[in-house]
Amino acid sequence: MSGNIELLSATLAAAKAENRAALIAYLPAGFPSVDGGIEAVKAVVAGGADVVEVGLPHSDPVLDGPVIQTADDIALRGGVKIADVMRTVREAYEATGVPILVMTYWNPIDRYGIERFTSELAEAGGAGCILPDLPVQESSVWREHADKHGLATVFVVAPSSKDERLATITAAGSGFVYAASLMGVTGTRESVGEQAQDLVRRTRATTRTPVCVGLGVSNAEQAAEVAAFADGVIVGSAFVKRMLDAPDEESGLAAVRSLAGELAEGVRKR
Repeated sequence: MSGNIELLSATLAAAKAENRAALIAYLPAGFPSVDGGIEAVKAVVAGGADVVEVGLPHSDPVLDGPVIQTADDIALRGGVKIADVMRTVREAYEATGVPILVMTYWNPIDRYGIERFTSELAEAGGAGCILPDLPVQESSVWREHADKHGLATVFVVAPSSKDERLATITAAGSGFVYAASLMGVTGTRESVGEQAQDLVRRTRATTRTPVCVGLGVSNAEQAAEVAAFADGVIVGSAFVKRMLDAPDEESGLAAVRSLAGELAEGVRKR
């Protein structure tokens, strides 16, 4: 079975045709439980998310701030496995029909086996992977397997990336480019900043692949700000915090559905 990279591309193109940015939501698998994580994905899509990133919980998440680290810890203590991540992708995709990507660090894939991981992700209906710590120059074997199984390879670019480096990264990636709005880890911010707009401009000079911005967006106003210059707005910590702060799972699901609705309105106010 082939993965859903074409669905991802079509979804981003459809948002562009509506003269808006896509809303991309991030949620960790296994949080607050495997079943609860699946329901959370359904909730953000019901609220208006166009694409979902499912996080593969990791014990040393170098890109993630304290909110997502806390959720990852809960998932890991709950015994989440890669099989549970695949189940999350499968059931979320079957229930919603939207593109589902996995965001993961390289070590779990390397230990699991590249061919095993890519074939299982494609079979589950996944659209691809976001790989924040895989160097482009060491990614050829991964990309070979991802291409074979119809999966996008999304790389992360940062404000510190030089123009030549941006061209190298965008030439190797597919699906979309993940533009980190600032230097640092994930988390909500008071302001997304001008760095993000400059990074999107420089990245677009190297590729026709959509450029989506993450790190720091937490409300409708910030979503609208980023949607004015990016192809997609990525929100993670704000969703996870709503789940963490909720008194029970049902309240958490209602909270993330509501936030997705607010953000979906925001990306349409560009």
